[in-house]
Amino acid sequence: MSPDLWLILSFAVLLALGVPVAFALGLSGAIGIIAGLSPDMLATLGTNTYNGVAKYPLIAIPLFILTGLVFEKAGVALRLVRFAQALIGPRHGGLAMVAVLVCLIMGGMSGSGPADAAAVAMVMLPSMTKAGYPKPFSATLIAASASTAILIPPSIALILYSIVVPGVDLRALFAAGLFPGILAGLVLLLPAWLLSRHYGWESPEQGERPPLGESFKQALPALFAPVLILGGLRSGLFTPTEAAVVGVTYGVLIGLFVTRELDWRSLWRLCGEAGVISGVVMLIIALAGIFAWAGTMLGTFRHLAEWLISLSDNGWVLLALVMLAVLLAGMLLDAISIYLILMPILIPVMQHFGWNPVWFGILLAMNIAIGQFTPPVAINLMVTAEVAKIRLEQTVGWALLFVLVMSSALLLVAIFPEIALWLPRVLGYAV
Repeated sequence: MSPDLWLILSFAVLLALGVPVAFALGLSGAIGIIAGLSPDMLATLGTNTYNGVAKYPLIAIPLFILTGLVFEKAGVALRLVRFAQALIGPRHGGLAMVAVLVCLIMGGMSGSGPADAAAVAMVMLPSMTKAGYPKPFSATLIAASASTAILIPPSIALILYSIVVPGVDLRALFAAGLFPGILAGLVLLLPAWLLSRHYGWESPEQGERPPLGESFKQALPALFAPVLILGGLRSGLFTPTEAAVVGVTYGVLIGLFVTRELDWRSLWRLCGEAGVISGVVMLIIALAGIFAWAGTMLGTFRHLAEWLISLSDNGWVLLALVMLAVLLAGMLLDAISIYLILMPILIPVMQHFGWNPVWFGILLAMNIAIGQFTPPVAINLMVTAEVAKIRLEQTVGWALLFVLVMSSALLLVAIFPEIALWLPRVLGYAV
């Protein structure tokens, strides 16, 4: 058996046996080194592990994770919900629309779909259930809406994409993800409204409309957070990594002195929680360095890329195949693992067909976002189902509906690249 097969099959077998992704990547990389190079080359494991995480932009990941946790604890989600309710008012589908809009705004703070899903689900699910929405529908809608956090800046997934794809400006990626992220959220509004009217969920006479002025005043600190982060990036006041520091600082100040729902003890606990989550992420990135080095030295990634290119001379056909493969991967793996595993293979394909790397990165992110609420391994859906106290199987029908709906947004961005590329061009970023 060739070293390429040893590398790929050992990784697949380890995943099938339930080995965590990080260790499956490291172990399969070591197996590939032994099979195709030399046992002496195992001496490079430490260096490759270190090189995997020794990248300055990665500092932003734990900081944006902490930002999301801080805003969640600071009571931001509840204030945003009240403001959205004041805007939309009681109507059929009103709370469903509120859930989608709040997820979009929260995505501009956390950059993490699961964190977004947890914060919004804890606030919205009780009121949606009381208004007559079935729990499986509510949990699935929130999980799908929260997946837009992977697109709306600051996105942890786009930070990693900018690292694994040479020459891509992270500011351009952040700008490019904004309109596709909003589009992906807005397309969920129509089926949510139509289904609510059809089934009579949430009678217009049931709810109360919070006062607009007071709810806006309370939500203003939360609404200003994405403006602060994106405005600072656009003005050149700070880099994306420094923006993460600004986000944490702003969230802490809001939680301690404005909403007063955060104290020093809970802040210390949140730092520990962010450290645990970040540790898992960094471990995957570190051990993926072994897999990446082995695949590069053996030529495995080059061979797979050549095989992909040989499947079709038509770029659109191959793009469809790649998107299907990424969607299937997104149903089983997290975004970080997908980028680390697939990008060494897809970069040569992208270069061969001349695909714009910023546009291609947004397409991948949209595809991975869909995978975050598509069973069997739907991390956002697992979070919301746990909050709703329902089984994951109960959400499958609704999940398939929202997969089709969000796929229409993906198709629009694929056909009309300017949906993603217009804003970074206007802002003067390199695309």
